[in-house]
Amino acid sequence: MMVEIPLPDALMAWIPRQRWYAGKGQGASLTQRGGWNVTCESAEILTFYVLDRQDSGATLYQVPITRRAAALEGIRPIWHDKHGYYYDAPHDPAYAVAILDLIATESETGGSRGHRQPGTQPVTVTASAVLNGEQSNTSIICRTRDGSPVILKVFRAMHAGDNPDVVLQSAISATGSALVPASVGYVSGQWPDRSQPDGVAHGHLAFAQEFLEGAEDGWRAALRAATAGEDFSLRARRLGQATAELHATLATALPTREAEISDQARLLAAMHARADAALDAVPALEEFRDAIDAALNTVRGSPWPRLQRIHGDYHLGQVLAVGDEWVIVDFEGEPLRPMSERSELDLPLRDVAGMLRSFDYVAGAVLHAGGQATELGATELGATDWAQSARAAFLAGYAESATLAEGALNPGGGLLDALELDKALYEAVYEARNRPDWLRIPVEAVQRLASFSGLRGATSNR
Repeated sequence: MMVEIPLPDALMAWIPRQRWYAGKGQGASLTQRGGWNVTCESAEILTFYVLDRQDSGATLYQVPITRRAAALEGIRPIWHDKHGYYYDAPHDPAYAVAILDLIATESETGGSRGHRQPGTQPVTVTASAVLNGEQSNTSIICRTRDGSPVILKVFRAMHAGDNPDVVLQSAISATGSALVPASVGYVSGQWPDRSQPDGVAHGHLAFAQEFLEGAEDGWRAALRAATAGEDFSLRARRLGQATAELHATLATALPTREAEISDQARLLAAMHARADAALDAVPALEEFRDAIDAALNTVRGSPWPRLQRIHGDYHLGQVLAVGDEWVIVDFEGEPLRPMSERSELDLPLRDVAGMLRSFDYVAGAVLHAGGQATELGATELGATDWAQSARAAFLAGYAESATLAEGALNPGGGLLDALELDKALYEAVYEARNRPDWLRIPVEAVQRLASFSGLRGATSNR
């Protein structure tokens, strides 16, 4: 049933302090917009849909709370009253048990429904703990009776439409591929939304999949290697192969289509808009304005592959090193883009460009670390060479396994360079606004990529 309990003052004060709350510093304006509940043996789970109105727009959050008759040891309640003690649900062991049971039994409650990945067996949770460090979602690591841990991701900001993280990983997992952690299932839901034709939005609320213990975040693995001056080319080459395998699997499992002239026009317009924003934010790029325009305009003359589903926000932080292999995670796409845009067919080379930029950022992070690159084991030249070697190996690995037009990965212009330049321009705006000390990394990439147009000398001598 729909929960219509008014938001308590304690909950309204608690929400703006959470890491997943995006409106910090803007003044919260919170109202409840429905929800659902589940009663289990030890607790009642109340899931509130909370609307936050800001000048920049409105965000709907999923806020699950558990209510217990007696206090839990070792966990501080958000508040308590005559009805019981109220906790942030992911920190209450009863919550993970209830949600995974909802998935296993494919039950429905209050407009929300569990969906089990075909072929998976129900899991029995013996213990659970929230994964630290996340910003926009909340993930729970669940220990199970059979010893195979599960990670349950709870989506905090709610979006109408299918979440690519669920759709893509479920589709890849269904092929039997080990490129992603095996899917367990998900919870879908519905909630009031006046922007929808029938006044109701549908989307994903939670996603459960295999948790890979001992896996290392790709960013940490690469940063450690670059800091120590260790060659990363073999691992980068394998990552390129895995990326090509990912794109091939997605192209087989989900629809594709030929690119049209309108696709090129839409991409080019978006690229020029980001370029204008970067030129406004970073005056140092002004001398490259014509070169940037020329480099971006090459997308019209470059051969385009078929459009397909892609990762969408691909970088070293989205891959896990598991022994000598790579596993790919977090397919939500860029979190600031509407869900409908994140689900559109796109260019696989956009993922390739994203990973190339990530290798550059590893080298930049080494150089930025206290300005003591030599003491860290890598001179400036060493860090730059490390990135160039990793980039070349990644592209070689990708080319080995991907079906590409001749010259698609060659430096010196073309679609891949335009996509990497587009990403670097986006990064320049971000760094100018948030981390000016890091601005050098994307600015140098913009200068390098724009120079391929052959106009750098002309523009710099005006």
